[in-house]
Amino acid sequence: MAKRKAKKKTAKKKTAKKAKRGKKGPVELIISKSRTKNASGINVSGEFYHALDGAVREMISVAERRAQDNGRKTLRPYDL
Repeated sequence: MAKRKAKKKTAKKKTAKKAKRGKKGPVELIISKSRTKNASGINVSGEFYHALDGAVREMISVAERRAQDNGRKTLRPYDL
């Protein structure tokens, strides 16, 4: 009886999703699109996600400045 050669298993390559490019390069959203949509009771436009992301980034920036002005390196809820 002839022995069969073992077939090599080839792994499927996973392709990374391409990030949308802005003026300064790839933009990665802080917020989750699916969670935002689930939290809303109505339809959500694609532009809303970028506006929400900008608002969240601004809130973080303001909170960061407040913490630094108070001599802290930790963001606290009251910094918002």
